[in-house]
Amino acid sequence: MENRSQFEAMRIGLLNGGGDCPGLNAVTHGVVGAASKLGWEVLGFKEGFEGLLSPGHFKVLKRSKTEGILKLGGTILGTTNRGHFSSKVGEGGIRRIPDELMQEAMATLRENDVEALICVGGDGTLTTALQFQEDGFPIVGVPKTIDNDLGATAMTFGFDSATQVVVDALDRLQTTAESHQRVMVLEVMGRHAGWIALYGGVGGGASSILIPEIPFHYEHIADCLAKREERGFRSSLVVVAEGASPAGLDKIYEETDGDGESRLGGVGDRVAEELSKLTGKETRCTTLGHLQRGGSPTSFDRILATRFGVKAVNLIEEKRFGRMVSYQQYHVGSVEIEKAVRKLNLVDPKGEIVRAAKSVGICFGDEPV
Repeated sequence: MENRSQFEAMRIGLLNGGGDCPGLNAVTHGVVGAASKLGWEVLGFKEGFEGLLSPGHFKVLKRSKTEGILKLGGTILGTTNRGHFSSKVGEGGIRRIPDELMQEAMATLRENDVEALICVGGDGTLTTALQFQEDGFPIVGVPKTIDNDLGATAMTFGFDSATQVVVDALDRLQTTAESHQRVMVLEVMGRHAGWIALYGGVGGGASSILIPEIPFHYEHIADCLAKREERGFRSSLVVVAEGASPAGLDKIYEETDGDGESRLGGVGDRVAEELSKLTGKETRCTTLGHLQRGGSPTSFDRILATRFGVKAVNLIEEKRFGRMVSYQQYHVGSVEIEKAVRKLNLVDPKGEIVRAAKSVGICFGDEPV
């Protein structure tokens, strides 16, 4: 694309990083809408930071082409959690992106007259974005994770949609569980934080919820199931986050990829197997996996993501760079990216929602029932 003259309007960039989730297109809708009102132009870079590599892979995002995309799942720009710009290495490890790659990416941005870049992603993407800011390129971050585990924002878009998928799955599993008098185990996403399992389990009527923040005992869950049967309940639903683990034991890993990042998986099958042995009940496990990332966003996520996109443009207009959009107490504001990636948002084992769940008889496997 030819460079603009000095008299033309501002041009900003937009990219998505990390895993996909419902609401990414709604962010794009918000960014393009707000930028168009200011007379700005938006370049959407494809496949995350990889789109910044020479000669640059992007498309001009016009309002006429993005007006109806907020209801669509996935992302029209694509995304990746692999590639040259991955800043996460193994459990909690961080690596600096090589200087030659950073210089190549920033050269692409400057050659195309991009004056600021909006990066939509989780802790890994925002850690990479922070390096761009530190190296002198203006950055604004937008938080994205279905796990809802970024400490600097009370809610991230995609979480509500993922939770709804869990609730829908439990509604369906309940009918087949009742028909065969079975225990149905549902494994959901949640590496470090159990928000999806917690909200989905409460909303879907689970009898037991197992999350990473609360180590569990198989015997306590089995006792809960037995007491339910004594009260006349012939079937039960157990929701388990992929990062949950029995007290004193490690998490269950499916495999480790070449970057040292371990992939969790299999805890649902293990829970089903152990509960079947302890209770004698026929037990089945369903793993939702990427169903939680797919499909159209809920109305809440559409609205929140649109607000996030608009706020990102506002921050650029105000020249408040190095900040991430944040949602607190129903208000969309911002925080420093450096602070945003420093702390995870974890479920408080003694918090109000866990207490409420226990009050209605939900077992977390941490204490006798």
